[in-house]
Amino acid sequence: MTQFINNPEEAKEFLPRYRYFYVALTIAVVTFSARLWYLQIIQGSELREFSEKNRIKQVKIVAPRGHMVDREGRILVENNPGFEAILSPQYIDDTDEVAARVAPILGTTAEKVVEKVERSRKQNGPFAQVKLKENLSRDEVFRLKRIRLDTPGLEIRETVVRHYALGESGAQLFGYVGEISAKQLPVYNQIFKGLTFEQGDIIGKSGLEEVLEREIRGQDGYQFLQVDALGREALTQNASIYGEQIHDQEPIPGANAELTLDKDLQDAAWNSITKLNRQGAVFAMKTNGEVLAWVSAPSYDPNSILRTRAQWNKLINDPNKPLLNKVVQDHFAPGSTFKPFMAMTALEEKVITPQTVIYCPGSMRFGRREYHDSVRGGHGNVTVYEAIEQSANVFFFKMGIALGIDRMFKYISTFGFGSHSGVEVPREVSGLMPSAEWKQATFHQEWQPGENLSNAIGQGFVQVTPIQLAVAYNAIGLEGRVVRPFVVHRVKDVDGKVLKENQPQILRDLTQTQSTGIKMSQGNFKVVKDALKRVIQGHRGTARSVRIPGIEMAGKTGTAQVMGFSASDIYTKCENRPFHQRHHGWFIAFAPADQPEITVVALAEHSCHGNPGASPLVRDVMLAYFNKYHKDWIEEGAKAEKEHRDQAPAPLDLGEPPEGE
Repeated sequence: MTQFINNPEEAKEFLPRYRYFYVALTIAVVTFSARLWYLQIIQGSELREFSEKNRIKQVKIVAPRGHMVDREGRILVENNPGFEAILSPQYIDDTDEVAARVAPILGTTAEKVVEKVERSRKQNGPFAQVKLKENLSRDEVFRLKRIRLDTPGLEIRETVVRHYALGESGAQLFGYVGEISAKQLPVYNQIFKGLTFEQGDIIGKSGLEEVLEREIRGQDGYQFLQVDALGREALTQNASIYGEQIHDQEPIPGANAELTLDKDLQDAAWNSITKLNRQGAVFAMKTNGEVLAWVSAPSYDPNSILRTRAQWNKLINDPNKPLLNKVVQDHFAPGSTFKPFMAMTALEEKVITPQTVIYCPGSMRFGRREYHDSVRGGHGNVTVYEAIEQSANVFFFKMGIALGIDRMFKYISTFGFGSHSGVEVPREVSGLMPSAEWKQATFHQEWQPGENLSNAIGQGFVQVTPIQLAVAYNAIGLEGRVVRPFVVHRVKDVDGKVLKENQPQILRDLTQTQSTGIKMSQGNFKVVKDALKRVIQGHRGTARSVRIPGIEMAGKTGTAQVMGFSASDIYTKCENRPFHQRHHGWFIAFAPADQPEITVVALAEHSCHGNPGASPLVRDVMLAYFNKYHKDWIEEGAKAEKEHRDQAPAPLDLGEPPEGE
């Protein structure tokens, strides 16, 4: 048995230690009491509010983006109601389990759901919501709601789905929308002063959706919901803090954009390019700059562009680049469509007069190289009228030698070649109108005299966009006035107040002295315009097959080589070559020729010739325009032609235009 000895002396030795213990205990009690007093008395109200808010969830109500309508108010881009599946990672205990539940409903695999959640955690942080799928079907919504109460972090949220009424037609012009990325957030918040962008916001990614972001995005609203500890909506009355109701904020829809497009002409352009199975571009505008039709092909359907990553990858890896807006974002050699501007330069510099006759054989030698005409036998003696009508290469080779690149640049660049047109669509390229100075700065090489010949017929270094060509020909039709093309007429808010408006604008009048000292005569514009009439109306015109009864058009065909050929191959039938070695075809026209209302340009890639490669596209749009706005002209013209045929002998049949144009 253990015996305990009560020794007073030993107890005295431990007494100081007890005092330290009592002091420490007293300090701890005082500290905890002071902390409790601070939290309850000083911060009580603030912490209670935080606690209340912790069970209140603020849900953003996305504002519907503004509509886009055509010049007659017909819907081009609108919003449809929809649902999307959302995951909130902070409420998920087992990602694999949640993924296994939702993946079969969404038509995907659990691994892909987990991958999407983990990628979002790395890129956007642990609290950013993850959009699993948008534009859910009714069946998907029903099945997700059945598992929602047993799946923490899962939400089915109402949203608006952007709908593009024309589908693939004009897709590159309208653009598309998508979720803002983490990298874009600070950039957009810096660019768009007065707007606040958050993770998960939908923004315009390209085209007019991007350009009009500020005006058409609207102002988001919000709704307050009571939630449980797992973030799920509680089945209670309206949310409140301290017993007081908190009110939802309704969203304010974005402003609507009224475009200059004409849906009928847009349909005509798209139907024509798809019917003929062409890839390229069709662009039409009124002569005051209002854009009427805008087509780039091949295209894509913006209604389904972001539904799956596989669809997106297929688009961006497509060698035909359907996302590229070929009207403004790609440039090409203009080929023979460049010749009228060479004629203007030669006339202004008095290298020729309208009566000057130039001998044009099938080829000519310059230096050690032979330069060939598109017609093996040449054109014989021609004036500038016939040179444009028949597209005589040798005529313009000789103009290139006489003028030199710097005089060519001095005049032709004033039509807009080598500079932006000013249209509102983003990422427009400037094309190229070369000069000796440009070549020295770019390649550190002197300009070679032989290069004047290839550039004189729209080959060599010259590069243009379809919209630049339209603006330049439009200036010929208006006899010197260069206009700015525009597609957004006005933007109105929900109350009808005009926020932005564009009016026709003349950028410069070439019959007036320019800053470079250039001034062109109206008489020379008339000469070139008359020559362009002969391309379509003349008996030897390269586009006489596109005539429309009662409508006098002026225009030009063009064939642009995509690669060089040897002398033995130059006359090989283009259609027998591999597709990507075939020439591009151009055709551009304005009408009526004397007082033009509309200018239309078509680029048909690898179609071998301007006629018939591109010319039917222009004719279809022209026919749609005049049938809509001046149908009586066509009817009267058809009647007059019939009477003429009945009374006059048949005209001389000169056959089809020669290959090359």
